[in-house]
Amino acid sequence: MTDRRRAILAGAARVIARQGVRGLRVADLAAEAGVSTALIYYHFKDRPGILRHALAFIGDRADRYTAYTAYTASSATGGVQAPAPPSDPRQLLQQTLLLEFQELPEVRENSTAWGELRAHAVFDPELRDDLAAAGAAWVAEVAGHLAALCPAAAPGAVTAAAERLTALLEGLSVRWLSGLLPLEHARSLLRGAIGVEIGRLGSLSTVN
Repeated sequence: MTDRRRAILAGAARVIARQGVRGLRVADLAAEAGVSTALIYYHFKDRPGILRHALAFIGDRADRYTAYTAYTASSATGGVQAPAPPSDPRQLLQQTLLLEFQELPEVRENSTAWGELRAHAVFDPELRDDLAAAGAAWVAEVAGHLAALCPAAAPGAVTAAAERLTALLEGLSVRWLSGLLPLEHARSLLRGAIGVEIGRLGSLSTVN
């Protein structure tokens, strides 16, 4: 990805998080990214194209900040540095989900923009398809961690557990970002749900 293309998508994430999808205007995005409107149209053709690529950008950024156990902000590069992720399946599962709840500007911006795009997909079938694909990939990742923890569980039960956990996370995220739920309480509720799902899969494995 070119620097200017990345700058446009980072700007789109900021504008969507700040003003919502309906508040995303190409002129405002150009000013935010420090580029011309012509360059935006060159790269993304139209507003729906901007939204689809912004969704992918936000998803990739979330993959990056949930891929490690600890973060150190780098003011020089704007990036993050971290040690290797844990090898324990349960820790990997918790990390994948719980790192969506961090009091970091990038995480709050990402989660807010994701929620805005998800809400907009109700009215935009083309964006809905992209969102569904991103959601399916996320469920598959969580299901992979659950399957490693409960290898005897049926694949259908593992996928259903992953769907419940990711759906709960999205709901908790909205409440946290809205100020209706303290961060640590959201994390505590999610940890409890993870324990319940692992216990349920374990009991199903025993029955089967």
